[in-house]
Amino acid sequence: MGKHGAAHIVWDWNGTLFHDNDAIIGATNAAFAELGLEPITMEQYRALYCVPVPKFYERLLGRLPTDAEWEVMDATFHRYYSEHRVRCGLTEGVIELLAEWQSAGRSQSILSMYVHDELVPLVRGFGIETHFIRVDGRTGPSGGSKAEHMVRHLAALARVEPGRTVVIGDAADDAVAARHVGARAVLYTGGSHSRASLEEAGVPVVDSLGEAVAVAEELAA
Repeated sequence: MGKHGAAHIVWDWNGTLFHDNDAIIGATNAAFAELGLEPITMEQYRALYCVPVPKFYERLLGRLPTDAEWEVMDATFHRYYSEHRVRCGLTEGVIELLAEWQSAGRSQSILSMYVHDELVPLVRGFGIETHFIRVDGRTGPSGGSKAEHMVRHLAALARVEPGRTVVIGDAADDAVAARHVGARAVLYTGGSHSRASLEEAGVPVVDSLGEAVAVAEELAA
């Protein structure tokens, strides 16, 4: 479980530990097609993406989607994503980073907005589940912020102090969630956000997960 007061990392999953950019952009464009929107590129996605997700669609539609439109787009996105995620793998170097952090006597966990019942077997399937003291995915409706989920996640972790916890993710919302519970954050440019949008969060921004872990170690010292 890690030593009392030891540094702890809360990892994001999609776009961070799990390199699923191709599945994400494909699922997004499949959802757009339901409303007759033109497809977008990964660069456009990374420049415009935000949480809550309906606000992202507002940037493209010029208005918030109706409840009916949101339900159709959300269902389409998750159906497409589930079909295509099987082609995706872990981000380069993840297995070594997780093992090194754990062997140093530190703890780590996953908090993702990906649905919990699908996240757990996915993590287990990559053979990395034993590196984490807890794996939590989203329960309840999609589209919201990670902040309240982070409150519950940390509350469930024995002997983990928010002040020595660092959230590593690829979205500005990860920094918001960290700040909400008194933790720190490091944001990674390899996922859903551009560097420019991540830098607006006011936390360290890095280009590799190796750098992220090194910064996390300094922040949690």
